[in-house]
Amino acid sequence: MPIFQDAKGKNISNFQKMIDEKKNTIRKYYDEIGHLYYGQYKDVNVDMTKDINARCESISNLYIEIEDLNVKILRERGLKKCAVCSTENNLSNAFCFKCGARFDDADAVPADVVAPPNASATPSRALDNKPAPAATSVEAQTVVTDAIIEAPKAIEDTTDDNKEE
Repeated sequence: MPIFQDAKGKNISNFQKMIDEKKNTIRKYYDEIGHLYYGQYKDVNVDMTKDINARCESISNLYIEIEDLNVKILRERGLKKCAVCSTENNLSNAFCFKCGARFDDADAVPADVVAPPNASATPSRALDNKPAPAATSVEAQTVVTDAIIEAPKAIEDTTDDNKEE
């Protein structure tokens, strides 16, 4: 069993090393963007927009790769992240233990592409979740409760009619 744990630890360590390398590359790209932008500022006739945009696109792709590696690290630890509230859950959970969001079957396999950390969450995941069956039963309980409350009123009305006669 300890050999299995060591393999997981080694995989996690490798993933973390790859993340660190990608973060260093991102810092390098930020530095290059700054130099390119300053060069464009200094000489107005020089257009560095294509170079700046290329590096910005590379940074976005690196953030996606980093998030994918973070998902792989979670999988190695036997966890998955809720897309609604970002809480870490056991892989065996069908629902998030914090917010109750349902995990899709796609959650069982790491996603190939994950949004960068600064991108807004897509509303499609939240909209795909169907209302829990409990909502329907609550509505049914409300109807039953209203009928029960109205029943004594009807009895009282009948009793009042009997008193008048």
